[in-house]
Amino acid sequence: HKYIKLLLTCLLLFCVSRTYQQFPRSCASRDALLSKQCCPPWDGDGSACGASSGRGFCEFVEVTDQPDGLQYPFSGLDDREKWPLVFYNRTCQCAGNFMGFNCGECKFGYFGINCNERRESLRRNIFHMSRSERSRLVSYLNLAKQTMSRDYVVATGTYMEMGNGSNPMFTNVSVYDLFVWIHYYVSRSALLGGPGNVWTDVDFAHWAPAFLPWHRVYLLHWEHEIRKLTGDTSFTIPYWDWRDAQGCDVCTDDLMGDQSPQDPNLLSPGSVFSSWRILCSQAADYNSRGVLCDARDEGQLRRNPGNHNRNLVERLPTSAEVEFTLSLADYDTGAMDRSANMSFRNTLEGFGDPRTGLGNSARMNMHAALHVFMNGSMSSVQGSANDPIFLLHHAYVDSLYEQWLRRHTPLPSQYPASNAPVGHNSEYHMVPFIPLHRNREYFISSKDLGYEYTNLLSNVWPWLLMTSFCGGILTVAIVAAVLTAKRRYRGLSWPLARCWKKPFSLPERQPLICSNEIAENSHRNYQTTM
Repeated sequence: HKYIKLLLTCLLLFCVSRTYQQFPRSCASRDALLSKQCCPPWDGDGSACGASSGRGFCEFVEVTDQPDGLQYPFSGLDDREKWPLVFYNRTCQCAGNFMGFNCGECKFGYFGINCNERRESLRRNIFHMSRSERSRLVSYLNLAKQTMSRDYVVATGTYMEMGNGSNPMFTNVSVYDLFVWIHYYVSRSALLGGPGNVWTDVDFAHWAPAFLPWHRVYLLHWEHEIRKLTGDTSFTIPYWDWRDAQGCDVCTDDLMGDQSPQDPNLLSPGSVFSSWRILCSQAADYNSRGVLCDARDEGQLRRNPGNHNRNLVERLPTSAEVEFTLSLADYDTGAMDRSANMSFRNTLEGFGDPRTGLGNSARMNMHAALHVFMNGSMSSVQGSANDPIFLLHHAYVDSLYEQWLRRHTPLPSQYPASNAPVGHNSEYHMVPFIPLHRNREYFISSKDLGYEYTNLLSNVWPWLLMTSFCGGILTVAIVAAVLTAKRRYRGLSWPLARCWKKPFSLPERQPLICSNEIAENSHRNYQTTM
């Protein structure tokens, strides 16, 4: 009965549209924008930010006045500058272990009604998940794609286009597409006014120091939203260890989708992802018109792995290249952009050569190589999160970030306080998250944020066997509940899991901590839209 109740709740969320991260619904109104206040009430006591219960308070936002780098020579033209002041100058600032736009949730790693239960989650290699666990992952992804976000809407116009708040321009998106839009918005070009008048050499989450902390927060929020949607508080994002891979190992119908036999640029009809529609993937069009993505349908998810421009990416990264990258002692160097030499961040991001450490590499490497290799939606970085492989890929990139943090134990001062490209200084609030997060707050170990990776553990197999067994029991219960619900509510549909080819696959590798048109445009799209 518990699982039936959970699944019926999820069905209700799918069928019912409520108009209330990105912009909280209750902060997307004319009154909220004109007052510049985003301090919604907590349902638990009805007070703003749960102030009556001591969960948080509505406070003025403090932003850094440290100088930015020279890459972006403007001020006061882009809504993302000194985030979130263009939209709000007061937001909820939560106390203790509370978090959220209204302090109604828990900080990462904490659970329970009072957020006093500390728990560590484990992100696992996707090939070590049981057949039922993989099926559940695909079902959760599809549920997120089909379910409208209850808590957030996304902006379809700039603050100026909104009449400085008097004419709100927001739209509904699904839980999954919310995160597609977030990744687009943070990496889009700056709109300077009028068609074609844009500045492309700017990105608030890439090409500079915040690349790794920002994507860490992104994955944590995505994980958190899936847990809220499904009620499965044990859910974690798996990772794909792509070292030395000869192709797209996860591109099978029982995982992220095989190629279509009719069109190699599309996904196999045997995959649930073949029916997915994408958004925010046409950066050149938005720039030419001088507009934001409006979250409209832009066609089918596209992918043609390995058929990319070999002059840009020779192959997927090797173990030796990963090890060289991890050996670099400096987090970032020089101008702290794509030209940075011997920079761990720049080399891992893919703009430094993983054999020499020199920046402005002629080829895409490491993280960037995977995007280009996928040769489709993943290769246009503003829209790259449309492809669910994005999550598996960035979970592994985050695990490499974690390995570097543990190997080198950097002081907090290694993260730059000033002169990084705009949006990347340590005290800058990450665009476009509400609740607010500062870059420096995630220059810390994942263990301090409540999660761990299996490839960083020394004895993982007993745990894997136990969780595979328990996960199988849980999934059987969920499937039984789905079938019961479908019998009672025949008019509603549900994303059913596909069959799996094999329950187990490759063993864990030795943890490193211990020892066509699309192809032609992929490099340009990646560099200009990420």
